[in-house]
Formats: sequence, structure tokens, C-alpha cells
Amino acid sequence: MSMILFACVVRVRDGLPLSASTDFHLNKDFLECRKRLKALSLILAQYPDRGTATGHGFSIHFHSAGDIACMGICSSTYPTIMAFCFLEELQWQFSASYDTTSIGLATRPYAFLEFDNIIQKVKHLFNYTNCSQMKNNLEKIQEELKFHPPVLLKLEDTELMNGMVNGHTEIHMGSAPTYRMQPVTPLGILSLVLNIMCGALNLIRGVHLAEYSFQEDHEGVGNVIAFLLSSLACIFQVSFRGTDPLLQTIAIPEQTQYLRHREPKTVIKVDKSEKNDQVQQGR
Repeated sequence: MSMILFACVVRVRDGLPLSASTDFHLNKDFLECRKRLKALSLILAQYPDRGTATGHGFSIHFHSAGDIACMGICSSTYPTIMAFCFLEELQWQFSASYDTTSIGLATRPYAFLEFDNIIQKVKHLFNYTNCSQMKNNLEKIQEELKFHPPVLLKLEDTELMNGMVNGHTEIHMGSAPTYRMQPVTPLGILSLVLNIMCGALNLIRGVHLAEYSFQEDHEGVGNVIAFLLSSLACIFQVSFRGTDPLLQTIAIPEQTQYLRHREPKTVIKVDKSEKNDQVQQGR
């Protein structure tokens, strides 16, 4: 059955919904059309006064006038002239009920929800009234559409335009390089455990020493501070350790290997008797 299914009134400059009809339709395509209508309401300032978006077996019609715009979802077989006649009647009723100041100062969505009663009455009138009873209004709208035809859109275009207005760009999906951290070496685990044990022992000894110092005398306060500082140093060493202890042990075998492969110095021993013979021959 061709009929008007949903209608709402929004503010043109920011798409804030001012009022809407309380209709409950669980059709999947209709719910998708509602989402596209919301996206379209955010960019109405870019379009002329009248426009139509079609898709999923439904048609979205909008009519802007001043600060407000009336939008409606109709079945695709509903006459376009009747739809714009309905929106113009809705716009006239809303402008007569609320002034421009209250519309401009509205901050929360559906600030004029009580207007839903009028929306329901006008919608029922157009759904169950013959076209012949609205002959004068239909001729007027038909003449206006003849000289100023509505802009034609597709529901898919409304989502794309809404993304461009909100600053969203196309996302290119691709594989990102994966990085794997080096596993902790056994020597690193041992160093971590020893640091934790040393920190815990220093903390325990510092607490016991503090109890003894405060009961007997105050001369051991410096030792207490020393133990506590060493405990904190161990904790920070565990938390902010930036180098692997294995890196420090690698250099030692390299140095020993280098020393091991160095060529030893050659020492030549000369016998004293041979040295004396050479001296006499020289004389």
C-alpha cells in the first residue's frame, strides 16, 4: 500500500531533530532508510529547497523553508506531488506553532516532541484522503515543481556525502608490519629475581632497624634511610631496566677470544760463549 510511513522536522543548519512521528516499523529496509534520512539531514544546507532520495523500495522527500526542513519517508509508489504537498503542510503547521527564536535556541534533540500529534493528524489526512479533495494544493505544488524540480539523489550518495562533510576519508586496508619482541633470556630472569629479592631484604632490614632505632636511640636513622634508599633503587632498577644483562656478557668471551688468538712475542736466547766468539772475531 502506498502511503507516508515516517515524518520529522529538523533544523537546517546542523540537522538537529526537532520533532518526529512515533512510528514503529521493524522492516530492515525501512530501518536502513531511517539511518540514511538522519545522514541526509546533516547536509541539507548543501541542497536546494526540495529533493528526493530513492532506494530500498522507499523514497525520502525533504522540503526546506527558512530555519527548518520537513522530511518524510514514503513507499516508492506514493506520488511525489502528494509527498511534497504533505511536507509543505507540515512546514506551515510547525512555523505557526513555534517562532524562529525558540527554534534557534533549541539545544537538545526532539525539543518539540509534542508536535508529533499534529504530524500524526496530517499524515493520516494524506494517507486516507483522495487527491481530488486537495486539488488546489496539488495544482500549486505541481506548478512549483515544474519550474523548480526537486534534486534527485540515491541513498548511497547521502552516506558518501555525509562522510565527506564530517571529515572522514577513505580507509585503505593493508597489512601492517609485525614486530616481535625478543624473548627474555634466563640470565635476564635471574637478574630480575635477584633484584626483587635484594629490594625485599633491604626493605625488611630497614623496617626492623627503624623500629629498633625509634625505641632505643635515634643514631641509626641514617642506616634506616640507607636501607630504604637501596630498596627503592632495586625497585627502580627492576622497573626501568633498559638493557639485557646478556649483552654485557657477550663482550667478555669476545675479548678473551681476541687475546687467545694474539700471536705471542718471540724471544731469542743467545748463549754467552757464542756471544764472546762473535766479539773476538769482530776484533
